Amino acid sequence: MNLVAISLAYLRARPLATALNLLLLALGIATITLLLLATAQLEERMSRDARGIDLVAGAKGSPMQLVLSAVYHLDAPTGNIPLADAQALSRSPAVKKAIPLALGDSFRGHRIVGTNHDYPAHYGARLAAGRLWRDPMEAVLGAEVAAATGLAVGATFTGAHGLSDGGDVHEQEPFKVVGILARGGTVLDRLVLTSVESVWEIHEHAGATERKEITALLIQYASPLAAATMPRMVNASSALQAASPAYESARLFRMIGVGADVLRAFGLVLVLVAGLSVFIALLNALEDRRYDLAVMRMLGASRAKLMGLLLLEGAALSGLGGIAGIALGHLCAEGLGAALKAAQQTPVTGWAWHPQEPWLLALALGVGVAAALLPAWRAYRADVAPVLAEG
Repeated sequence: MNLVAISLAYLRARPLATALNLLLLALGIATITLLLLATAQLEERMSRDARGIDLVAGAKGSPMQLVLSAVYHLDAPTGNIPLADAQALSRSPAVKKAIPLALGDSFRGHRIVGTNHDYPAHYGARLAAGRLWRDPMEAVLGAEVAAATGLAVGATFTGAHGLSDGGDVHEQEPFKVVGILARGGTVLDRLVLTSVESVWEIHEHAGATERKEITALLIQYASPLAAATMPRMVNASSALQAASPAYESARLFRMIGVGADVLRAFGLVLVLVAGLSVFIALLNALEDRRYDLAVMRMLGASRAKLMGLLLLEGAALSGLGGIAGIALGHLCAEGLGAALKAAQQTPVTGWAWHPQEPWLLALALGVGVAAALLPAWRAYRADVAPVLAEG
């Protein structure tokens, strides 16, 4: 007697109930899978982008906004700071390295960042073609920018005012592409890099003030002692504020974590509802199949085999639902990644694997087996003689 074949045959005999149970379980597992993949990848990517940056100095305002704009390039800057103040801070004995950033323009939604060669070097960037910029109005494209725009070394383009599409185009100040960065999985993939002087030149010609300013400084401490003294020193300035990427990122993920926990709880509720649905379906199926089970007992099937048959049905149903849910979660993660990529945001991928996914499959199987326990026990205890007598 092949219990697996019999179990699958009974599931096929109730296509609507089977499909509903599979759908509920798959949706619950998919929700949890999507959250695991998205949060793990975003945390890893943001941690990689902030690695080695101890402090961000910029215009006063929201510290989180300053970090999001200067480190992750996900928000508008808090403003600009005088170049003289930035240079004075860079010369502090507490500063090991200070990387200037000048923001304000974009190209087809990709941010143009005025900086120096320390910026790509900080992320270990490699060139896929060409060279780094040397003169004003030379630009290097991140890998995603080059792929999205189709520009190659030697091409020219014009930036637009603002950090998204729709700003006034600086038609009189074209950039020349002199290099393209290899894909490195960092924030540089989404940026256009040039010199700070290029940003100044564009805005001077556009009629902006000629007072030299930058947007932010990415600072690396010279010693552990600087971590205790420098933020207070910077915040004491009338023009600057200091923000810690580590602290602000942790605060951001605490805020995101509340929403993620709610969605995770929703996924668990769906899984439990699916388990209840499996329980009801198997209990009803047991009543419908009392005569069939009695005949199987008469033909030599033991009580343990009948119990195993019901448990196997629960496990098969929940196992299929778990596998479908994990696959659906990966598909949703890939769709979310495509949407984020189109918006020039930090992308995620469905082609990754989270170490907790086997536990999700175990959860689905556990729910299915638990739901089948009572029906299986009733099948084990059933007295076949009265059932056969009823015909």
